[in-house]
This record gives sequence, structure tokens and C-alpha cells, in this order.
Amino acid sequence: FKLKTQQHLLTVVACSQEEKIWDAVRIATYVLVVGLLTFTALMNSVSWYVQEIWETSGHFWQAKWLKLYNFFEGKEWVIFLFGAALVPSLVFWSFNGILMVADVTGKPNFITRYRIQLGKNDPVDTKKLQQAIYTALCNQFFVSFPMLIPMFYLMKWWGNTFSVELPTFHWFLLELSIFTFIEEILFYYSHRLAHLPLLYKHIHKKHHEWTAPIGVVSIYAHPVEHILSNTLPVMTGPMIMGSHIASIAVWFSLALLTTSISHCGYHLPLLPSPEFHDFHHLKFNQCYGVLGLLDYLHGTDTVFRQTKAFERHRVLLSLMPLSESIPDSPKRAE
Repeated sequence: FKLKTQQHLLTVVACSQEEKIWDAVRIATYVLVVGLLTFTALMNSVSWYVQEIWETSGHFWQAKWLKLYNFFEGKEWVIFLFGAALVPSLVFWSFNGILMVADVTGKPNFITRYRIQLGKNDPVDTKKLQQAIYTALCNQFFVSFPMLIPMFYLMKWWGNTFSVELPTFHWFLLELSIFTFIEEILFYYSHRLAHLPLLYKHIHKKHHEWTAPIGVVSIYAHPVEHILSNTLPVMTGPMIMGSHIASIAVWFSLALLTTSISHCGYHLPLLPSPEFHDFHHLKFNQCYGVLGLLDYLHGTDTVFRQTKAFERHRVLLSLMPLSESIPDSPKRAE
């Protein structure tokens, strides 16, 4: 009798567990189907709105481009210099000019609250800053700009770079993804190569004179490094894709802006996090890339992932500095 009772109880339990499993499967299926339908509906809706906005703004930018094209009388070399040299340079020096005011004067105070390495560059050494500005200008005028000459003739060979018709927004987004992917690969491996003892001593050490970097230091480097790590990784994507000069101008400006942010020393609200590359300047043997993907694959971010800096490595969506909401652990007493 006891045996039959136990068997009956086991049967009941088994049936109950089976029912629970099927209930879980039904619930999961329902959630997935509803979620998929909702996601599809939202994507179609968002896609429709984006398309509508792009069609409206696309006509605006096309008209502006035609006006600029006619202003330069279709002179391709002048248009190329304007888009590939002047516009990105203005973006770079405008952004860094604002940051340098805070670096030198410590004002406005609300910006200096967002400093990553507290107590460093407070204020910045003006002699070191002058040297950094001088080197950055030399790299731009005597390295980057001359490299635009062979690039110009290659882009002419492609034939679409100076078209009177702008690329579509969707094509530009595709190009931007490819540019970013190529830059990540070329920068990571050239940068890691520069950390080999011989190359580091004679070339890359100059860039690492700043253990607490500022924005203009992003192109403070030995000319060889500026060619291999700073300029070629950014130029290669557009040259492979035969991109329009408008795409090149936007990409070069974005590249200079993002590298300035990653070196600026401030973790400011709504801007990409500079914690990753700032940590590289602090520790030297971590965080070689831009996006961090290759660092993750090669294990060159393991130390970084164990730090408070990794916890702070996100876009700041409030006005409270992350150095205050996620402070460094107190140092142990000697």
C-alpha cells in the first residue's frame, strides 16, 4: 500500500512538473511572439519616420552641396582641400580650443569637476601645452596635409568623389560602419606594434609623455606614428570605398572629434566615454584599440575590466560626475 502511495505521489509530482514546463514554454512562446511583433512594428514605424525625415533633409543638404560646388566652380582640388583638410581642422581646433581654456584656467568650474585623473593637469603645464600644440600643428601641416595629395588622385580615379549628387543616407551609414571597422583593425595592431620596446623607445614614447592626456595630445606624436597609427587607419576606409568628399569630410571630422574626446581627460555628460583610452595612458599595457573589441578578443583589457574605471566606462546621462558616484576604492594604509 505504501509503495502504491509513493508511486501515485511520484506520478502526481511528475505530471505537475510537466504541466509547469509546458506552462513555461507557452508563456515564453507568447512573450517571444508578442515581443517580435512589437519589435517589427516599432522598427517599421521608426524606419518610416527616418525615411520621411531623410527625404526632407536630403533635399536640403543636396541644395547646400550644389551651392558649395558652384561656389568653388567645380574645382575638385579646392573642394577636396575644403572637405578633407579645412573642415576637419576647424572641428578639431574649435573643440580643443574650448577644452584648453578649462585646462589652463580651471574655469568654468563645472567642467573641471568631470576630470578623470583628479589632481592631474590642474592646471595644465603651459610649457608642455605649447609643445603639444606646436607638434600637433607640425603633424597636420607637414604630415597629414601632404598625405592628402596621393589620396586626391586616388579618389579622382574612383570617379564618384566629386559627384554633384550626394550619397544616400543609408549608403553613408554603411560606409561609416566600414570605416570604423577598418580603423579599429589598423589602429589596434599598429598601436600595439608601437609598444614593442624598440619602437616604443624611439617613436611611441613621445605620445606617452602625457600620462594624463588632454585633447590636443590626440595628434601629439612622432611623425612616423602619426602616419601609421593616426592618419592611415582613418584614410584607408574612404580610399577603399571611393567615398564622396562629403562623406570624407564628415568621417575625418568625426574621427578627430572622437580621438580628442578619448584624450581630453574629462568624462563629460552625453559624450562618449574617454575612460578606456585614458586608462591606456595611465597603465601603458592595456586598452590599445578604439572600440575595445580587439582588446577583448586578445585579452588586453583584463586589468581594465577589474577597475572602477571600467564601471565608469559608459555615457554619462546625469550631471553628477562619475568620479563622485563611482569613486575609486580608498588606498590601503602603508
